Amino acid sequence: MAWMNMMVQARLDQETQAALERLVQHHGWSTSKVIREGIRLVEKQHTPAARRELIGIGNYDSGLPNLATNRKFIEDFGQKSMGRARRKPARSAVR
Repeated sequence: MAWMNMMVQARLDQETQAALERLVQHHGWSTSKVIREGIRLVEKQHTPAARRELIGIGNYDSGLPNLATNRKFIEDFGQKSMGRARRKPARSAVR
């Protein structure tokens, strides 16, 4: 990225001017550097985070086109691993 020199003018209220002066004194930076750092911090704070994706989506083919939507396939999904397996009623021997 090429460095561009751009001059910016801003009107500061007394409170903001005092904060700028304190930052210049505290860090020993130039006024310009304090302002540049401030702009970078605001950009980081207000830039939307990258969209999260689930790992593995689309990588596996179960061969069942309706695996996630058919109740037959998802009836007790995850229950066994959580120690809550639902027990099916025993079949009656009498028919």
